[in-house]
Amino acid sequence: MNTEVLCGLLIPFIGTAAGSGCVFFMKEHLKPKVEKALSGFASGVMVAASIWSLIIPAMELTEADGNMGRLSFLPSAIGFWIGVLFLLLLDTVIPHLHMHSEDAEGPKSKLARTTMMVLAVTLHNLPEGMAVGVVYAGYLSGNSEITAGGALALALGIAIQNFPEGAIISMPLRAEGAGKLRAFRDGVLSGAVEPIGALLTILAAQFFLPTMPYLLSFAAGAMMYVVVEELIPEMSSGKHSNVGVVMFSVGFTLMMALDVALG
Repeated sequence: MNTEVLCGLLIPFIGTAAGSGCVFFMKEHLKPKVEKALSGFASGVMVAASIWSLIIPAMELTEADGNMGRLSFLPSAIGFWIGVLFLLLLDTVIPHLHMHSEDAEGPKSKLARTTMMVLAVTLHNLPEGMAVGVVYAGYLSGNSEITAGGALALALGIAIQNFPEGAIISMPLRAEGAGKLRAFRDGVLSGAVEPIGALLTILAAQFFLPTMPYLLSFAAGAMMYVVVEELIPEMSSGKHSNVGVVMFSVGFTLMMALDVALG
């Protein structure tokens, strides 16, 4: 594995770490409008990444193979649903509180809520790491449908949307009484699963190259689950939902432009 790929795997993690570093420079609380803007922006990036960097390449791979004819969409559809169901299973088996939950009250429950929020974001970072790993695995395999620029675009896009995620983790922890260093550490650790997941996916993909369309669309389905289950409700509930919609559009456009420009 060359240096270019290793750097690509680390880029999303750097985005999370940079966002977590906001705890050293910003106030303890994020304004609701800012939270909605960050959630909307992250949603837009992830939706665009799922389409241009994962689903479209998956369908192009199947079409290039030429064995399925008009059913060339089928591997992408199957992989997408497996990804959705996989995240649904994780959500069910591993208890966590949604990022926008406000049901708990009191010091102990507040601590539990922020701790579970860290676990939730860590869990939901897994498909993002897998997405980067699958794309780089396709690139390493020499597949003409996946370029180094396209893989870099996905890594950069996820890093951009990881920046607000890092802030959304570290800032509430600080507000609940955690020290700045601890809040920063926990935010950084929530993103550590991404390069690990990406590396493991690359190693596994080497043995399953014929299933690359399924793997790409699997990552897309998992990412879309996160967007619809967590981020969109966060950006659209209560006041200032229009801010979330506008920032969704900004994130979507930015990721689309990145993928086309670099791919």
